[in-house]
Amino acid sequence: MTKISRPEAAKRELSVGEVATRSGIAVSTLHFYEARGLIASNRNAGNQRRYPRSILRRIAVIKVAQRTGIPLSEIRAALAVLPHDRPVTVADWTRLSETWRDQLDQRIAQLQSLRDHLTGCIGCGCLSMDDCPLRNPGDTLAEAGSGPVLLEPS
Repeated sequence: MTKISRPEAAKRELSVGEVATRSGIAVSTLHFYEARGLIASNRNAGNQRRYPRSILRRIAVIKVAQRTGIPLSEIRAALAVLPHDRPVTVADWTRLSETWRDQLDQRIAQLQSLRDHLTGCIGCGCLSMDDCPLRNPGDTLAEAGSGPVLLEPS
């Protein structure tokens, strides 16, 4: 086996199998990410996918963002402004994580509100449709009565 020098190894692109092994995700996930525009590959002469080594950090960012519940469409939009020819930097991550942190804080607040209203809701059994903060929050049509109040009479 021929040993590759460090500078040569840094320039060498990785196969889809190598990226899957190093990143801990399935080859099919790599294909999925590529189809969704989250990552990009080059093709060699044999039409096989080849990835720059920087893809490993990009995949790590995707996985962390997914784990926190950020939708793939938002991850794609955030990564679209970053160059594909270099690893995600600390400055890049700081910008991304600040934006996602605000979204997480909003979701946490929504979940806490849901949790807090759930206790009171369990007792009513959804019999109080006029005043249910979970099933019927902020319903302004309740005063118009039950039934299809949005339909215009014919």
